[in-house]
Amino acid sequence: MARVEPNRTAIYSTALTAFFAIAGIAIVDPILPVIGSELGASTWQIELLFTAYIAVMAVGMVPAVVATGRVGYKKVLATGVSVVAVAALGAATTTSIGSLAALRGLWGLGNALFFATAMVLLVSLANDREWAVELFETCVGLGFAVGPLLGGLLGQVSWRLPFVLCGAFMVVALVVSLLRVTDPAERPAPLRVAQVLTPFRRPAFVALAVVTATYNFVFFVVLGYTPVFLGLGVVPLGLVFTGWGVGLAFGILVVGHRLAHRVGAVQTVGIALGVLLLTLVGLATSTSQAWSIAVLVVAGVCMGICNANLTDLALATGSPDRRVTTGAFNLVRWGFAAPAPVVAGLLAEHAGATSPYWVAVGVLGVGVVVFLALGHVVAGAAGERVVWARWNRGAAQAEGTPEEAVGELV
Repeated sequence: MARVEPNRTAIYSTALTAFFAIAGIAIVDPILPVIGSELGASTWQIELLFTAYIAVMAVGMVPAVVATGRVGYKKVLATGVSVVAVAALGAATTTSIGSLAALRGLWGLGNALFFATAMVLLVSLANDREWAVELFETCVGLGFAVGPLLGGLLGQVSWRLPFVLCGAFMVVALVVSLLRVTDPAERPAPLRVAQVLTPFRRPAFVALAVVTATYNFVFFVVLGYTPVFLGLGVVPLGLVFTGWGVGLAFGILVVGHRLAHRVGAVQTVGIALGVLLLTLVGLATSTSQAWSIAVLVVAGVCMGICNANLTDLALATGSPDRRVTTGAFNLVRWGFAAPAPVVAGLLAEHAGATSPYWVAVGVLGVGVVVFLALGHVVAGAAGERVVWARWNRGAAQAEGTPEEAVGELV
């Protein structure tokens, strides 16, 4: 049966804008070592390019969500895309690592405006929320796949060219958003900052937030530090991270939701986190580049599976107002991801090349323990069950009772 989506053009346009935004992030990965070499930056200073970007994005998420209630989704999204275009083109002309980090921070602000609105806009316009989320996450995966390839090919000429292309991407995205993206028929209600924090009153959302925080820390250790760790040239590095991005897209598009339909989204995330933990150990103990690359691609698949389901679980366990849930969830995702790249760089300089991965193992290990202990709470709020709930008699007895339901509402 054909999917009935009256706002299909606006949905696809928003998803295309997401692809350009993500490709613009990933295009930088293969040129990190070259930037460090030409600008005389140390490992941790190179990683600052990621941390500045993520930190500003995290801080900007809440005011970005609040702004949607005042001016609407489309204006916030278009403003974010414009800011990213300015930052990317400015980065192409910079001459110091400090100014480049500052521009990456501005870039993060633009992406905060974009990401705080794009997902909410999609699910508001779509009749089939799951399809819209899958479309968005697929564009994210494809952006991560195509971006490194372009970065590698252009970066061998000059590390500035990928930034120019990213700026061009965002100019195209701006035109698309202005011409094709539309606000939902019902204008979003005004929001206060305090409202964005209300999902943290829900036990299921808090449990999911803890797991997500550890996962996103690990995600950016892998994405930010591995280009330096592998020690490859620009083009080979671009191809490697294209493979990682393809794995990410495969996890989102092919595996993530299909596995969730069979065993539930909560247990699917649990499986992916367990395998991801093993890949981190594999990177930490690797003795060859070929093995590291193979493990990296497997990690990409696991990350795609997580990305495909964490967003759905957040929407299921958070506030009925999707803007509130998206703002709170992204605050966690990006807030805990922000220190990861710089921490990885400092560890690599002072404790050894593989130490960032061992720290990532410890951080994700905490997330796995929390997941095993509280996964039944998340599952209950999402209308699912988990097999290991029987290990905890108290949890098994409470699951599905009126008391637990009330606990999810306050």
